[in-house]
Amino acid sequence: MNLEAFERFAVSYEPGEIIFCEYEPGDAFYLIQGGRVQISRIMGDIEKTLDVLQQGEIFGEMAILEEAPRSATASAIERVKCLEFNRANFEILMRGQPAIALRLLKLFTKRIYDQRRRFMILTLDDVQARVADVFLMLNEMQVNPAEEEMDERVFQTTQDDVAHWAGLSSEETRHVLNHFVSQRRLEVQKDQIIVKNINEFIRFVSSRRKQ
Repeated sequence: MNLEAFERFAVSYEPGEIIFCEYEPGDAFYLIQGGRVQISRIMGDIEKTLDVLQQGEIFGEMAILEEAPRSATASAIERVKCLEFNRANFEILMRGQPAIALRLLKLFTKRIYDQRRRFMILTLDDVQARVADVFLMLNEMQVNPAEEEMDERVFQTTQDDVAHWAGLSSEETRHVLNHFVSQRRLEVQKDQIIVKNINEFIRFVSSRRKQ
């Protein structure tokens, strides 16, 4: 995506610097050109990391789409460079570079789904259900018609990835995964995790959401 013409909208943040805070008014969204950004949210009395975004990803788009307060806090993990778009310069982008604007709108749609789906995981109190729901989310993201009639699913992911998405520590996640392995529901390998019966996890998570 060539955005050289929009370098005048570039902003930089130092490690640990807050880009915006949860609940504050928002009038801009950001496209990361370099560095990593942490997206976090206060749940109860605990700050939970919802996502870690990298170059090429966008955040803060709800300020443009819904004119709503910020739903999370964004902060720089390392030195970050972004393009900052408000309503005015986004309209300039749409008129001058419609193909780029269309790609951004498609990214908006995917980001909104991803954020809401990951938030659904964090609303589960049962840690086993959280981990199981991570696999349901991954299954939704890698729809493969050839696998639809099969119960087994293979996910190219790691225990640390699962911990991140579930909002749990590595130790908690490892304990849950080992429990599922002992039940023969999972097989954990170096760079992939095999779910033996995805439909069992669907029923399990559904039962926990109803409680």
